Amino acid sequence: MGDSTVKEPIAYEKIPTRIFADPKEASKSVAQEIADLIRKKQSEGKKCILGLATGSSPKTVYAELVRMHREEGLSFKNVISFNLDEYSPIEPDAIQSYWRFMREQLFDHVDIPKENYFIPLGTLPQSAIGEFCTSYEAKIDALGGLDFQLLGIGGNGHIGFNEPGSLINSKTRLMMLDHSTRAAATGDFGGDLTKVPKKAITMGVSKILQAKRVVLLAWGERKAGVIAQAVEGTVTEQNPASYLQTHSNALFVVDTAAATELKRIKTPWLVEDVEWDNQMTKKAVCSLALELGKPILKLTNKDYNDNGLSELLAGYGQAYDINIDVFNNLQHSITGWPGGKPNADDTNRPERALPEKKRVIIFSPHPDDDIISMGGTFQRLVDQGHEVHVAYQTSGNIAVSDDEALRFIDFVVDYNRNFGINNEKAEKIFEDAKLSIKNKKGSEVDSEAVRHVKGIIRRGEAKATCRFVGIPTAHAHFLNMPFYETGTVQKAPLGKEDINIVKNLIEEVKPHQIYAAGDLADPHGTHKVCLDAIFEAVHQIKHKNFMKDCWVWLYRGAWAEWEIHEIEMAVPMSPDQVMQKRLGIFKHQSQKDGVVFQGTDAREFWQRAEDRNRGTAELYNKLGLAEYEAMEAFVRWKF
Repeated sequence: MGDSTVKEPIAYEKIPTRIFADPKEASKSVAQEIADLIRKKQSEGKKCILGLATGSSPKTVYAELVRMHREEGLSFKNVISFNLDEYSPIEPDAIQSYWRFMREQLFDHVDIPKENYFIPLGTLPQSAIGEFCTSYEAKIDALGGLDFQLLGIGGNGHIGFNEPGSLINSKTRLMMLDHSTRAAATGDFGGDLTKVPKKAITMGVSKILQAKRVVLLAWGERKAGVIAQAVEGTVTEQNPASYLQTHSNALFVVDTAAATELKRIKTPWLVEDVEWDNQMTKKAVCSLALELGKPILKLTNKDYNDNGLSELLAGYGQAYDINIDVFNNLQHSITGWPGGKPNADDTNRPERALPEKKRVIIFSPHPDDDIISMGGTFQRLVDQGHEVHVAYQTSGNIAVSDDEALRFIDFVVDYNRNFGINNEKAEKIFEDAKLSIKNKKGSEVDSEAVRHVKGIIRRGEAKATCRFVGIPTAHAHFLNMPFYETGTVQKAPLGKEDINIVKNLIEEVKPHQIYAAGDLADPHGTHKVCLDAIFEAVHQIKHKNFMKDCWVWLYRGAWAEWEIHEIEMAVPMSPDQVMQKRLGIFKHQSQKDGVVFQGTDAREFWQRAEDRNRGTAELYNKLGLAEYEAMEAFVRWKF
């Protein structure tokens, strides 16, 4: 859905919230509001006082404002801006500095005078910070306050760096950062938590709430829970974003993924009239059964009537009839034959029986997503005789530690010495790599040689997995999509070359099945870009004859799983198959025992995968279906 206006207040929601289909459209809406405000102030001969945020969420807003400046003549000469926060200590030219972020994302590309933007100073000695913070607020007050405050939101609900526990009357100050905040920032610091500052200067909650207009942005499923708490829950210092309930002119702008826990999305029948199609019915019945702790076949008329589902009940007449329909639907999603079962009636099976032997492409955004996300299904497809190809879309080189790279280069040097191979070039690469790594600061880009070594490590692990599962390494395709090869967490935009690489492989293999990562909770965004490339490639060739017999299945990764009502194919695994998958994941040694981009989840990837797969099986069991050790889940994308 893509609401462009907020109409009547939504039941349960205490802050007006707009939901957009994707962050780009949402960002255009917010950028347009900012541009309209700037122009209005210009026409009145006044300054426009903006409060600005950093982080991933506002980047698309700033990109749109830059476009409007270049293509539509939007001027920033009357703008005075104050940023929310800055790490302390940090140098202004450091890669992670918010001074640098704002220049690179906005200020260097528009005509705002340099004396008109203010950002907290990360170089101040601690003894001078108190006076600076008082002066910072005084500057805002002298200009009449903020006309517009742009916000992001942390995974723990922080706004600015006002961490949980911050009071509603808190002032601009030095703040100790929560561990979860620092862990979430490790990607900007080379994956090393010890390099993330422990403190930051932040504008206080009280100053944020004094802004005449406040707009908060949130993208992705990882923000869904904290958004729902802020919008629908009580005002609490444990979720500082909830303080915006007290503001008379606040707005949350979110994408569909960040809105999934809001009641109008999660349980829309409690908020408004809904169309009771099969999908909505399945969603409501599963939700009711899980909430009441009952198997589906034990739900009663009273259960439906007492929980806002009387309209659904009226359409069926009896709970028994609804229960049977939904139960059968769930039952039919379970299959041990992900490539289709030969010589079987496939009327109620998720996949076609024919052709018996299918050509399959598993697209893996990183070199381990195939085994982590669908390793059991991968093994089943191979064991059942299908021609399986794996397409590793990116090199995954930034997720290899420096120590691991040096260990492998050192191995090559020793190998050459042992077998009397001319070693001079290898030794020079080793010495250059050691020097490069030693002198590298923060998240600076690795040298080209080091990046190649890290990519070779990931490629070798992927090939080891393919051999373990049982496919020839000739069926392992390393696409090395160019958008990824920046050497940093920040990637280039998806380009035509990326799409053509994906398209050419599909045309070469002519698959009957494509498996792709639909996991948009990936914290680095690579999965989303890789999925966009697949979607665009498919759209460009869907008219070809072989594509008429191609089905696309979407799996999810180590961060989240499909909702139970969304699942269209569930592939069960026995305890032995779970162990087999774990051993396959272990082939990726560089991703074990403390990965570079650990994030806030301390579990290793094999643990995340097993917990998620067992959780899916447990949900099916709670709903009254057979009890399996674990399950991998898929949703079909119909193009």
